[in-house]
Amino acid sequence: MDDYLRSDAPVIEALDRAWDRSRLSVRTRLGRLRSRVFLIVQCAVAAGVGWWLATDVFKHPSPFFAPIVAVVCLGMSYGQRLRRVFEVAIGVAVGVFTADVFVHFAGSGPWQIAVVVLASMALATILDGSRVIVTQAAVQSIVIAALAATPGQALNRWTDALIGGGIAIVAATVVPQAPLRRPRVAAAQAVRKISELLRRAAASARDGDVEAAAEVLASARGTESLLAELRSAADEGLSVLTSSPFKRHHAPGVRKMADLVEPLDRAMRSTRVLVRRVTIAVGRGEQLPPGYETVLLELASATDVIGRALSENASPEIGRPALLEVAAATGQVPRTPSLATETVLAQIRSTVVDLLQVTGLDVDAAIAALPPEAPRRS
Repeated sequence: MDDYLRSDAPVIEALDRAWDRSRLSVRTRLGRLRSRVFLIVQCAVAAGVGWWLATDVFKHPSPFFAPIVAVVCLGMSYGQRLRRVFEVAIGVAVGVFTADVFVHFAGSGPWQIAVVVLASMALATILDGSRVIVTQAAVQSIVIAALAATPGQALNRWTDALIGGGIAIVAATVVPQAPLRRPRVAAAQAVRKISELLRRAAASARDGDVEAAAEVLASARGTESLLAELRSAADEGLSVLTSSPFKRHHAPGVRKMADLVEPLDRAMRSTRVLVRRVTIAVGRGEQLPPGYETVLLELASATDVIGRALSENASPEIGRPALLEVAAATGQVPRTPSLATETVLAQIRSTVVDLLQVTGLDVDAAIAALPPEAPRRS
């Protein structure tokens, strides 16, 4: 029986790993759905309103372009930047109008489609030149040129496009996506990534695992996308504030999130350098002195507090007491003659300073929070 279990152990382990990966995948997918549920509902409502307005008010028999254009405009402007909604709406209207007029007189076919795309892209370029406008003009003109219009309804499709675009603009202005949510989520993700890197670096240093340290370093080098997402989210939030009078009460929170971009950028860069220093020490076979792993783990725990605060729409200042304890601990860990381990300690202290600025301290106060280092051993 024992031999049977041992022979199946690799299979069981593989199944466990697959199950863990599938659960992670499900969590990731559900998280993606939660992050976009507002956009999905907004597009669905706009599509329904577009169909109702075109059929019941304008008496169009089959106004499929009204809901399509509403969804295209809102769906391509994730975050609800009003300018982007305008761009998509204008591009769609230009393409539909150009194709409707041309097909009414010249019919549809291969050469007509080529001419319509040429004309709509040229007209869109003259109007604005934005890539979004030009592309949408071309795409919608192809759709129109490929579909035969109902007799006597030549410009109905253009009117439907205007209805759908107008509904999208109203939706983006009156009920835009909450301007604070996306920046808050992006900031929390960046902070949680810092915590993850610190824990993995501590584990690789404890085990002396060069391969694991290299994997952590590779992961740290891929964090720029998180910062780019945070910058984009902060810009989107500020854009919503300027375009919608109904979200002005979010202004203080959005501006605080925007102010986090620079200190979080510095904290992430410091973390990457710290991971690289740990990787160098592990690669040289140098064991970090007692207390270093503990400080790294305590720093990760303090960072977790900041991440939870951001995800719960609370102030990152909540994490400051824990960071101050870590700062005090960096003055008590033993020093060594090794340059590799000394740079690890120096980078830990630098990361603490950057994270303290994330909690709202200015740079001078953050530096002042660090105690003097312990005397170096000879």
